[in-house]
Amino acid sequence: MNNQMTVNIVMIEDDEGHARLIEKNIRRAGISNDIKHFAEGTSALDYLFNDPEGPARNGPALVLLDLNLPDMSGTSILEKIKGDERLHATPVVVLTTTDDKVEIQRCYDLGCNVYITKPVNYESFADAIRQLGLFLSVIQVPEVPRQ
Repeated sequence: MNNQMTVNIVMIEDDEGHARLIEKNIRRAGISNDIKHFAEGTSALDYLFNDPEGPARNGPALVLLDLNLPDMSGTSILEKIKGDERLHATPVVVLTTTDDKVEIQRCYDLGCNVYITKPVNYESFADAIRQLGLFLSVIQVPEVPRQ
C-alpha cells in the first residue's frame, strides 16, 4: 500500500475562465488530486491556515497562485505562506499574466518555487498548463508536520 499522502492542490485564481482552463489541463495531464479553488485571497488564506482540511492542519498541498487578486496581492499571500513555519515548505507555483522582471525576482525572493507567465494566447496557455500538469505528476511535496 502506498503510504504517501495525497497532495491537495489549492488554486487561488480570480479569473473563472483561467481557473477552468487550469483545472481542465491539469486533469488532461492525468492529475486526479483534489483541487480547491478560491477566487480571492482572504478565503484562501483562511483555508490554508485555519481549515481542518487545510494544509496547516492536515498535510501536504501545492499552491497555484495568481498575483492579481481582487482583495489582496498574491505576493502578500506568498509572503504569509512562506513566513509560516507550518507552511513554508509548501510549494507555490505563481501563475500570472505579469512578466515584469522585478515582480518575478520579488516572488523568488519571497520563496515561490516556480513562476509561470500566463501566455495571452489560449493554445499556449493550455500547453503551459499541460506541462505544469506533467510537472505536478512527478513533484515530491514535503509533508507538513501535524499540529
